[in-house]
Amino acid sequence: MSENIYVGTAGWSYKDWQGTVYPAKTKRSQHPLEYLAQFFDMVEINTSFYGHIKPEWGTLWSRKAVAVNPRFMFTAKLNRAFTHSPVAVVQSTSAQTINATAEDEALAKAGLDSLMEEERLGALVIQFPISFKNTDENREYLGTLLQRFAAYPNVVEVRHASWNNEGILRYFAEKGVAFCNIDQPHLGKSLRGTEHVTSNIGYVRLHGRNYDQWFQSDNRDDRYNYLYTENELRGWKQRITTLAAKAEKTFVVANNHFRGQAAVNALQLKSMLSGDDKVPIPESLARSYPVLESIAA
Repeated sequence: MSENIYVGTAGWSYKDWQGTVYPAKTKRSQHPLEYLAQFFDMVEINTSFYGHIKPEWGTLWSRKAVAVNPRFMFTAKLNRAFTHSPVAVVQSTSAQTINATAEDEALAKAGLDSLMEEERLGALVIQFPISFKNTDENREYLGTLLQRFAAYPNVVEVRHASWNNEGILRYFAEKGVAFCNIDQPHLGKSLRGTEHVTSNIGYVRLHGRNYDQWFQSDNRDDRYNYLYTENELRGWKQRITTLAAKAEKTFVVANNHFRGQAAVNALQLKSMLSGDDKVPIPESLARSYPVLESIAA
């Protein structure tokens, strides 16, 4: 695989990964990242969206992963206090409804700095919901937010199609901010698949295509219950190759985490992008998903 492409999953701590991604019985002394680093070159930290990274955690995670895989990198989601209304389930997110505090900023930066100090932070993902539209007020808020976190390699994920225009792409390029290319169900004004590169970072997030559960799920994890087919992945393989040709580093993140499906699709993409079609596969995952047999090294 091209040395500038990093493929991995969004998060690593899910109860339903035990016995699928991870062996049913794992060594107590082995950190989950030490296990994942055998198979992937990156992980996107999503716990930082819900709660701030403690600096000691960032240091520990970095050292555990890099001891197994020297090229391992992290990306991290910015805390939701900066990108979502406090009651986003019932209230649209906009510049007026976001309410991050100075304490939020200090805590977020402390955690990110711990990863930066270990030279393991590949990108900071600033993810907005579909209700965050391209308006004058929201653009002004985004510009201010990017200034506050300018010390980090920023990637902006927007989900409303109004952001997909030449003016925004030029603005991101001027600021050295990466545009996050996403795969999600095509509903209403949702952003369709793109292949934009506006900085030295290429970024792709694959959320799945669970149309039935995307906005109607009883549990927030239900919307990510989706397994991409090989044909669906091959469409993204071409886009990723195009991105990587323009960027210094390209991160590809599978977020369809339900029952380890993100790990399955990430390994399939890694195989497709590799010069060698065979890649290492966790034994427990291969047993749970026979589709991996054809690419198992």
